[in-house]
Amino acid sequence: MNFHHIKARILALGLTIVALSCSAWAEEWHTTSSLTGGSKYGENFEHYDYVNPDAPKGGTLNSTVIGTFDSFNPYIVQGTPAAGLVQFGGGLLYDTLMEQATDEGSVSHPLLAQAYQYPDDFSSATYRLDPRARWHDGQPVTVEDVIWSFEVLKANSPMYNRYYENVTEAVKLSQHEVKFQFDQKGNRELPKIMGDLVVLPKHWWEGEDAKGVKRDISRATLEPPLGSAAYRIKSFKPGAEIIWERVPDYWGAALPVKVGRENFDLRRYRYFLDNNAAWQAFTKGGFEDIHSENSGRRWMTAYDFPALHSGDVIRKEFISNARANMQGFVMNTRRPLFQDRRVREALSYAFDFDTVNRTQSFGLNTRITSYFMGGDFASHGLPQGKELEILENYRDSLPPELFTTEFALPRFDTRQAERKILRDAVALFKQAGWEIRNGRMVNVESGQPFSFEILETRQDAEPTINPFIEMLRKIGVTATLRIVDTSQYINRVNDFDYDMITAVLPQSSSPGNEQRDYWSTRAANTPGSRNYSGIKDPVIDELVDRVIFADDREDLIAATRALDRVLLWSYYVVPQFTRPNVWLAYWNKFGIPENQPAYLGADIDSWWIDPVKEQALATHNQSAN
Repeated sequence: MNFHHIKARILALGLTIVALSCSAWAEEWHTTSSLTGGSKYGENFEHYDYVNPDAPKGGTLNSTVIGTFDSFNPYIVQGTPAAGLVQFGGGLLYDTLMEQATDEGSVSHPLLAQAYQYPDDFSSATYRLDPRARWHDGQPVTVEDVIWSFEVLKANSPMYNRYYENVTEAVKLSQHEVKFQFDQKGNRELPKIMGDLVVLPKHWWEGEDAKGVKRDISRATLEPPLGSAAYRIKSFKPGAEIIWERVPDYWGAALPVKVGRENFDLRRYRYFLDNNAAWQAFTKGGFEDIHSENSGRRWMTAYDFPALHSGDVIRKEFISNARANMQGFVMNTRRPLFQDRRVREALSYAFDFDTVNRTQSFGLNTRITSYFMGGDFASHGLPQGKELEILENYRDSLPPELFTTEFALPRFDTRQAERKILRDAVALFKQAGWEIRNGRMVNVESGQPFSFEILETRQDAEPTINPFIEMLRKIGVTATLRIVDTSQYINRVNDFDYDMITAVLPQSSSPGNEQRDYWSTRAANTPGSRNYSGIKDPVIDELVDRVIFADDREDLIAATRALDRVLLWSYYVVPQFTRPNVWLAYWNKFGIPENQPAYLGADIDSWWIDPVKEQALATHNQSAN
């Protein structure tokens, strides 16, 4: 994961926020709020406590990106968006109604909107716009922009469509107030997460380009769009480079969430074909200033190049208390090959995490054991209490062992373990109608061999994938790795044209409406959704709604644990591993606040270019050459 994805992680980790249940809050105007009763800053604050409010502006932040791009419209399925644009949220270009906090889970603060309110029954939400908000052309951000954005995003973005599935319309109440109407009551987080809505400029998108051609929000474009956030596109070379420039008169620069942040005058992204080329570029300098490291092997063995030894590059581990994301081999159950749960369970037995972790990652990783790992929402032990009450409603549709056996993944922790685990996998295949003939796993009736393709876009994924392929070969299963370019990969994933992929499924500190995009039957049939497994299970559909319409936090925890348990026992994903902390290596040109937010690990937007360090670095490099 390159450093610029850290900002996206802010959005992924904070996608959903549950509003406080206290009825005293209803119909009152609120700015900052939290599931735990309020932000540590209170309703108003001057800036995040970890930033340097006097951080200087200036300089260039260089980054590398793998692949290519062909669009500046990230809110449609077609095209590959350029770096700096994100599918959910505003990225570098657009502001949202509220901004997710960088140092607290389940907290958001004012951005385009000053405040919001909602009734006792959570049947609507009203947002009040900041009258100072402006587009880069100087025109004000209006309620009409908000309404238009809501409508076009629901029509064109699969992610927004499911996130706001229960929002029926947006209505103008006054010059600065907009009301969102819901089709159901009791969706406790929905009033709050309306603040995640990105607002687009209606007048620009409904206008004409320089050639007199009317713009179309439903299509890809390489015309730099008008924005409202701290950056705008300065220049670009399609598929090769994009440079963003800081807007000197950005309207929101003095907002508490912006003070001391977004300090770089320029942000340059250069594209490379693969991770190895990008890595080499980083070690030489000038192409990538901050490298986010995911490989334990490289972190322990490859940081011995001259710039690091001379002190020009610094390697540092940042402590993070963020919840772990589910990462794993995702089986596409739209393919008949993966539709039997016993087959999926057997395949999960073939991933030897223990050996991969020991030989590839120096034992630095932890096995993922939950879709909601690292918090109150992860299932554990046997179901009990309210969770058990929920699951009892579906007992006849669930595996019996879900109620009697603690979920656990096999451990390759002894020399004898592999033989037993693979023998169990073969037995599961046999129950599902497969057997080994002449060293190959084949269907008993048709003789069809069990073979599939793992689609990937990263060459550095091979150390994890190849041992999995080799273990599958030992039970007669043929798996092949196919590496494609980024654009082809994105298109195939959006169209669900794959057998198996490696995917990351991020969760927030308060699960809710986004669960539909991961697990619902409707999402399984919608191109561009994150239901990568193609799950179409009425039980899971009902559990998702149970999560969304939870009565209180206790109910939310029970419902989410029930959902987690059913997903685990369905074996849609072969869980891989996680690591709690953030590894960064960076060229010694930055000023960095003494503390970084533990919620993220590192907030690159709070860094700045130190002119003295930058000059010393340049002088050193000149003398070295």
